[in-house]
Amino acid sequence: MAGLIKREDVEAVRERARIEEIVSAHVTLKPAGVGSLKGLCPFHDERTPSFHVRPGVGRYHCFGCGESGDVIAFVQKTTGLGFAEAVEYLAGTVGIQLRYEDSRGGDAAQGRREEPGRRQRLVEANRVAAEFFAAQLFGPGAQAGRKFLAERSFDRSDAEKFGVGYAPTGWDNLTRHLQGKGYTQAELVAAGLVSQGQRGIYDRFRGRLMWPIRDTTGAVVGFGARRLFDDDQGPKFLNTPETALYKKSQVLYGIDLAKKAIARDKRVVVVEGYADVMAAHLSGVETAVATCGTAFGGDHAKIVRRLMGDFAPGGGLQLASGQSLGGEVIFTFDGDAAGQQAAVRAFGEDQRFHAQTFVAVAADGMDPCDLRIAKGPQAVRALVDSRVPLFEFVIRKVVDGYDLDTVEGRVGALRESAPLVAGIRDRGMQLGYTRSLARWTGLDTEEVRREVSRAAERPRTAPRRAVEQAPEPASVAGPAMPMPDPRDPVARTERMALVVALQYPQHVPAVFDELGENAFAIPAWRAVHAAVRAAGGVAAGRGVSGAHWVGAVQEQAGDLVGPLVDELAVAPLPEDREDAIARFVADVVRALQDLGLTRRIADAKSRLLRVDPGADPQGYRDAFQALLTMEAARRTLREPA
Repeated sequence: MAGLIKREDVEAVRERARIEEIVSAHVTLKPAGVGSLKGLCPFHDERTPSFHVRPGVGRYHCFGCGESGDVIAFVQKTTGLGFAEAVEYLAGTVGIQLRYEDSRGGDAAQGRREEPGRRQRLVEANRVAAEFFAAQLFGPGAQAGRKFLAERSFDRSDAEKFGVGYAPTGWDNLTRHLQGKGYTQAELVAAGLVSQGQRGIYDRFRGRLMWPIRDTTGAVVGFGARRLFDDDQGPKFLNTPETALYKKSQVLYGIDLAKKAIARDKRVVVVEGYADVMAAHLSGVETAVATCGTAFGGDHAKIVRRLMGDFAPGGGLQLASGQSLGGEVIFTFDGDAAGQQAAVRAFGEDQRFHAQTFVAVAADGMDPCDLRIAKGPQAVRALVDSRVPLFEFVIRKVVDGYDLDTVEGRVGALRESAPLVAGIRDRGMQLGYTRSLARWTGLDTEEVRREVSRAAERPRTAPRRAVEQAPEPASVAGPAMPMPDPRDPVARTERMALVVALQYPQHVPAVFDELGENAFAIPAWRAVHAAVRAAGGVAAGRGVSGAHWVGAVQEQAGDLVGPLVDELAVAPLPEDREDAIARFVADVVRALQDLGLTRRIADAKSRLLRVDPGADPQGYRDAFQALLTMEAARRTLREPA
């Protein structure tokens, strides 16, 4: 490749390259409803087609393995080509002459001194960027960054120890600095330091507090950036995208500082945020690390295992592969609901860790950073020391969600907890937790044992209550998105409303864009709705192509919600008559409105019951009138068109 491909040419390739034609070279596609095609997935073995393509929006999604993307992504995944090479391949198939630009805006055909994928060049670019950010933190424009640190009891020496910096506002401060050091735009894109958007090349990180993310050797491989300003429309936390250096499933923030202590103590403490790592280390918990926008998984375990070394058989943790992982892994989570869901995710990681995996959640829900501020370093150390086994934590959380003073509550707790106990691979531990579950629920041990045996014969599922209570992620760098129960009628209605909004914005009534941020009750669908609103609502989708509209929503969705957008954009519709689509779409939106009104009516009835008409007659009349108004609106909505 001679240089960086112009943004408008990349978009032209996306528009001109027919995704159904490219996919058909690998997959036999058959009609699957209006505007939809399906076939056997090329990314995993299957007998029943679950791979869907929707040419109108230029997207594909496999409902079996979850792979999704646009035509460029498909070429990358099926050929192993990089992004630029995939664009060049597609440009050749559709007859588009690509234009390139180098770092100085000159003739890119003259080439470069270095290839952008050269690892050392990327490492050096990240190092120079880290130095730039660190220097900016103590400049005149970084007051917000310094205030953020000061409010969390971090001083200048703490910031310097962890390399914390500040990305100044403006579109090209870092770009100009690195170009002055001899780095090309293509190298900066390859390092994830700049992005290519509608307005051209710009700094990826702007007006944010910056944490350099290093590997075990101390080399800077990426950055984590925290939003500081209210007018910043981006996610609360923004990380470096996937690059040749930065793979979020393979990096741990703080591992360069914690590695010696982990090897010495045979313990790793996994916290949730960059500030929590700082607070833990400054409190004497020198083994603290954090994942970077993903759950602690197998690749992270490999890093930790290399540092811990192996223990004697039976004395350490077990990987799913059967390998031993010595010492302790302690997860700290901040808050009851968030802690419960995070623990469920850790539990569901195919039990990569067993007897020596622990959970530590502060009784008041504080994270290590808040604990250090409120109660001092000793409270952070006490939090780690208060750890409880992971299995116990997850099972007790489920049991505690039921009223054990009733027969129904005890039976419900048993039925939901039994699959968790049945899923414990270690036979001795399974028997031990069977006895513990009997004690916690107040049921006969033999009755519990029979229920656990029955659960072992059924497919394993995540605890229902934990998923229902999962908090909505604060940002794309937060925890994994809890998936809705497909049997839930509310989830089905909200999902279909988003499907039609993405696939047929031209038919969606204008009232859809008047829905507020709380119109969707399911966290996953609420997040997609937020991306739709951020992209300008369906009104913005009516005047552009389907591919452009879905692409605009994708840009707002981020890494966490993006796959959901792809899934919805290609989901088949139950209506397969072209002339009936407009009516179907209107009916779906009407059902969504009805759902919202029904929810508000239930809330209004609850409020009315809590008002004492004798003590507050006016409040009672107002609440009653509000209820009547909403019920009248619902009757009108339900009248035949």
